[in-house]
Amino acid sequence: MTYCVGLLVRDGLVMISDTRTNAGIDNIACFRKLHVFEEAGSRVLAIASSGNLSVSQSVLSLLNEGLPNADTGGTETLADAETMFQAAQMVGRAVREVYRRDAASLEQQGSHFEASFLVGGQIKDGRLRLFMVYAAGNFIEATGDTPFLQIGETKYGKPILDRAVTFNTDLYDALKIGLISMDSTMRSNLAVGLPIDLMVLRRDALEIELRHRIEPGDAYFEDLRHRWSEALKTAHLAIPRPRYGQPVS
Repeated sequence: MTYCVGLLVRDGLVMISDTRTNAGIDNIACFRKLHVFEEAGSRVLAIASSGNLSVSQSVLSLLNEGLPNADTGGTETLADAETMFQAAQMVGRAVREVYRRDAASLEQQGSHFEASFLVGGQIKDGRLRLFMVYAAGNFIEATGDTPFLQIGETKYGKPILDRAVTFNTDLYDALKIGLISMDSTMRSNLAVGLPIDLMVLRRDALEIELRHRIEPGDAYFEDLRHRWSEALKTAHLAIPRPRYGQPVS
């Protein structure tokens, strides 16, 4: 299991991912799930992945090394995508290609073909966009009404995003809220854990503004976790207790 979130707000894009993989309680490892493809001044694409690690790694390898193009007979990579929509389409095609090659063998071994991806970024002369690609290769796009997308273990972090994030949220407030949603997920599901990879891309900048890995013991993240826990305690104590069943004075 994993947790990845992308937030597309007025000033830019935030992408956050954990790195824990879990193939049983005695087989926990760390793998990067947030991958960035950057040509400064030309394009920045970020892909976060969840699901079967062998599937997601195969998809990323196809996108790096070349995906067969039935129309031309050649291959193409993400560097050939002229728009973010084409990039999302290419990720979807790569998912379907891996499914064609590997799904039957996985099923025979009792494994399921599970993979989903967040694809965000901007290509020169195009707009900043964020997509979620499903295991079938189809996808949806974040909008002003729904400015965030999640994959993996989404349920613990979603209530925080629903209440706190809008399209007009400040870019670094979006990063902060995304990290709070990550912390909430980590507290409720041991299959999600540190280190955390993150990226911030400002709209129309066409180069990464921040790329960082949060390791265990990170001072800011530890402070954020403590402050959020204390803020929740303070908030619930400030709310009157239910008066249901008590006499009305």
